[in-house]
Amino acid sequence: MNEKALRTLEFNKIIDILASLAGSSMGKDLCRNLKPSNDIDEIRKGQEETTDALSRLFRKGSCSFRGVYDIRPSLKRLEIGASLSAKELLQVASVLDTSLRVRSYGISAENEEDIGEDSLSYYFSSLEPLSFIKKEITRCIIGENEIADDASPGLKHIRRSINNAHNKIQEQLNKIMIAASNKNILQDNIITMRGGRYCLPVKQEYRSHLPGMIHDQSSTGSTVFIEPMAIVKLNNEIKELTLKEQEEIERILASLSNMVSEYTDTIATNLRTLVLLDYIFAKANLSKTMKGVEPEFNEDRIIDIKKARHPLIDPKVVVPINISLGEDFNMLIITGPNTGGKTVSLKTVGLFTLMGQAGLHIPASQGSRLGIFDEVYADIGDEQSIEQSLSTFSSHMTNIVSILENANYNSLVLFDELGAGTDPTEGAALAMSILDYCHNKDIRTMATTHYSELKVYALSTPRVSNAACEFDITTLRPTYRLLIGVPGKSNAFAISKRLGLSDAIINNAQEKIDSEDKSFEELLADLENKRIAIEKAEEEIKEHKKEIERLRASLEAKHKEIEHNKKRILDAAKEEARNLLQEAKDYADETIKKYNKWSNSSGFNKEMEKERGELRNKLSKLTPKNTIGEERQPRKKHKASDFHLGDDVYVISLGLNGIVTSLPNEKGDLFVQMGILSSKVNISDLELVKEPSNKASKSAQVRTGKLKMSKVSTISPEINLIGKRVDQALVDLDKYLDDAYLSHLKEVRIIHGKGTGALRDAVHSHLRKSKYVKSYRLGEFGEGDAGVTIAEFK
Repeated sequence: MNEKALRTLEFNKIIDILASLAGSSMGKDLCRNLKPSNDIDEIRKGQEETTDALSRLFRKGSCSFRGVYDIRPSLKRLEIGASLSAKELLQVASVLDTSLRVRSYGISAENEEDIGEDSLSYYFSSLEPLSFIKKEITRCIIGENEIADDASPGLKHIRRSINNAHNKIQEQLNKIMIAASNKNILQDNIITMRGGRYCLPVKQEYRSHLPGMIHDQSSTGSTVFIEPMAIVKLNNEIKELTLKEQEEIERILASLSNMVSEYTDTIATNLRTLVLLDYIFAKANLSKTMKGVEPEFNEDRIIDIKKARHPLIDPKVVVPINISLGEDFNMLIITGPNTGGKTVSLKTVGLFTLMGQAGLHIPASQGSRLGIFDEVYADIGDEQSIEQSLSTFSSHMTNIVSILENANYNSLVLFDELGAGTDPTEGAALAMSILDYCHNKDIRTMATTHYSELKVYALSTPRVSNAACEFDITTLRPTYRLLIGVPGKSNAFAISKRLGLSDAIINNAQEKIDSEDKSFEELLADLENKRIAIEKAEEEIKEHKKEIERLRASLEAKHKEIEHNKKRILDAAKEEARNLLQEAKDYADETIKKYNKWSNSSGFNKEMEKERGELRNKLSKLTPKNTIGEERQPRKKHKASDFHLGDDVYVISLGLNGIVTSLPNEKGDLFVQMGILSSKVNISDLELVKEPSNKASKSAQVRTGKLKMSKVSTISPEINLIGKRVDQALVDLDKYLDDAYLSHLKEVRIIHGKGTGALRDAVHSHLRKSKYVKSYRLGEFGEGDAGVTIAEFK
């Protein structure tokens, strides 16, 4: 792309913003060198990387690259066998540490979100942190000018010796300072350093009283700094140890450098990958900042941008515009008043094309499309006002000549105020000729103008379309909306009138306009009024649609609420039914206990009849008077002669089935055996149960009754629940416990197996809730161990 277009369309400002979002200096340099490409594969690759990085930003958050240093010179030095300084080694460690952090960021995002590989997965997986090198460097080097004592045993020993020598010197000097004979000769009771050796400040007149070497004197000459003879040897020892310390440090740095030099290729690859990822995530952060999207690219030179927002205009005030070019028309001529947004529209198309071809997202809506162009040419002035642009006609024309010489089929050409700056008649004719030249070469072209002749040109030329920047006459303010297919008006008369120009002058000006021009302007005004009316109608339709959507949503919400309430009511009813059944079961269990008790005592019939009456009353209270959807069949009245020994009957008051064991007396009373319970019942409280179609003999019926009565006496002392689901097993267990308890078994054996323990836990939970289970335990050795539970009845 030509540099002039990049500057004119302010692509360099976008690059500056992009570079500021990179974390490393090398990443910033890569951003600054970004240029648009015309290779569609390269463009799509860049867009895909930006999209994938943006997706990771939204899922995982930001990824920092601030630990990436430019260590390329250091790696070059290692290749020729040189040693690195402590600072350089720390920078290498920082790059390796960043490699580990960035790799973890990339891989953890894929694992946590359970997503497949994307275009960045290879970069993350190719990073080799070499953690052992980083750990060794940071273990030995504390700071740029500080090596750790534990970097080597030799260094630790040397530094310990230096500290001992320092302590001895301190002791010697302290003795000299506190000596009575030296109190008057010292200028201050302090220990100072001169030339790396310990000294004492001595008054000039007493310099001969303290034997030693003079190293310095004060600026006034009143104080000399003397190294006492008693510590000269110790100072020399410190000097020697310091030299040894420096040699050991150099040896340590050389050792670390040798270790790093074995992996220079890997470290260089890590560095290149980190810089590339820094650059890619800078593009993603730019997209996130300006709410950009990945455009769809085509090689048909079609531009269709939806709700485009110029990225250099304040997002709070920018007005989104829709722009299309290349599908229904190849040339777009934009007209309208000054400061109405014509030039911004041109720059938006040009800048979006450059950004898209550079792999950057554009601030627009999803589904926006961009064509691929070899070059973008722009002749755009800087001033956006009613006054003449700062560029002169000749400079504009020089630029246009250059554009026409270089533009071709794969170029995008943008003209701002084409033909302005000269005689309007000649300028309009020249502008039409230039547009004809571009149109004949099928060059995608956009131009802004105030000339009415160009509006007519657009209306009369195939595949050329008008566009207008909307202007509100009532407020004298542009709306910055771009209306494609409609020629715009300059609105000079309306603006002048609103600003206070007299009607006489305006009327006189209108009379001077050619009748054809006047008719054309009236036609434009009529078209504008019709467009406004259509837009209002469309807005009303949209509002109606929104209202319909609101009503539909409200109905759906009410429907969901009704379904929810229905479920809640049904759940409450089921819960109430369960409670009623449980209460009836508990009452029956208690009644059975009493029957068992009464069967062993006198007055059995009397107490039993009393309890029976209470049970009948209880059931009548629990039984609903009216049941929706259920009508009880009228009960047939039976005579005493209808009942025979062994007949199956239903006791209405108790809701139990039984067998007739005696014939009715004169009052119609007879005895009915219901399990282990034998009760005296009147025939008015009985219903005969329908007999099978193939009736057996009376003796067979009696035997059947006896078998039913004896069922409880033949119940097994154990139940096997293995292989059953928990819910089915609990139903079978509950029935078995009832039968076992009625059979007067003292304990039962429940086989549930070991398995996962879920069935065993469910059995134990059920036994805990049972009112007639006294205790339970797991089976012992020989009883089935943990696969069996022994339950004891009360």
